[in-house]
Amino acid sequence: MQAKPKSADEQAATLEMTSTAESVERFVLAGDWRNRGISQVLNDLMAAEQKQGQGKLEIDASGIDAVDTSGAWLIRRLINGKQAEGRDVELIGASKTLSDLVDVLPEDGLKRPSSDKDQRTLFQRIFEPAGKAVWSLGQDALAGLHILGSAVGGAQLKGGRGAGVSPASVVTHIDRMGVRAVPIIVLMSFLIGAIIAQQGAFQLRYFGAELFVVDLVGILQLREIGVLLTAIMIAGRSGSAITAEIGSMKMREEIDALTVIGLNPVGVLVFPRLVALTIALPLLTIIANFAALYGAAIVTFIYSGITFQTFLSRLHEAVDYSSVASGMIKAPFMALAIGIVSAVEGMKVGGSAESLGTHVTASVVKSIFVVILMDALFAIFYSAIDF
Repeated sequence: MQAKPKSADEQAATLEMTSTAESVERFVLAGDWRNRGISQVLNDLMAAEQKQGQGKLEIDASGIDAVDTSGAWLIRRLINGKQAEGRDVELIGASKTLSDLVDVLPEDGLKRPSSDKDQRTLFQRIFEPAGKAVWSLGQDALAGLHILGSAVGGAQLKGGRGAGVSPASVVTHIDRMGVRAVPIIVLMSFLIGAIIAQQGAFQLRYFGAELFVVDLVGILQLREIGVLLTAIMIAGRSGSAITAEIGSMKMREEIDALTVIGLNPVGVLVFPRLVALTIALPLLTIIANFAALYGAAIVTFIYSGITFQTFLSRLHEAVDYSSVASGMIKAPFMALAIGIVSAVEGMKVGGSAESLGTHVTASVVKSIFVVILMDALFAIFYSAIDF
């Protein structure tokens, strides 16, 4: 039984080298010059490229049944190689598709990556990364100011407008960022307070001053640890969520849609989150302080025998309103910093999932860094004014 002949699309690519009556060398191309059909012609093509000759060369492409970019690139490479030898090359019989593909490919070939060593000077290699980091920091600062100004302006809080921030949106974000964060904040603060009390009592026992562990826990928790750890937790929990939400909307072009319908996307998306963070973080700080002091009271009772009445009495003597206020004043500023950094990173998300993951990571890292930096600046400021 005779085998069924292959269709035109199934014929492999072929290349034949002939000569015409006018002593013009001719390469005859035929078959399927698509990616799946060019494997059998690679050896012939290499031999044709290595063959030396003079005079005119004709490349007859009239027998090509199908072609794609891979086949067109092989033909372009053959033409480039022969022209580099100084020969006059003419492509004849080609279809319009093949001619267009060959024409758009570069005549000088694909440039390979340079294998030369880095030509930069030692000074450039050392200080260029630092310069780029400073420039990026400046751009982020400008973007943050833009976010803050656009959020306030986009909220349309003007007399008589009546179309400011939606209370429902703010309440929703307070629930997500504040109420749902209460369990983890309480657990974390309780353990931190217990650990500080246990370690403090253990060290102060050598001096017979275990009672002063109440002073240690109260002042440290109310002035520094409470708001700092709460802000770090919110930066990792809510800051990453803000970046992911805004970044996802950026990827799906929903932010562009808000702009098209005449809304300020920063005011619509960022401002409610900033308001919610500014409200939720101080409240979470208060809860964290109570949880930490309660954990410290339990540990000191079990570990050092200090009763709850003694603990509260000593706590009232150790701390005053300035200790409470010094920690609470930081909370709104840290909340704004977390919201702005998260929104900036969300607006920088590109069109890929990799970009989203990169900026979510950067959001958490930068938010935590800014929170710690702000806490240090507040500590220096409080020391300067003796607060």
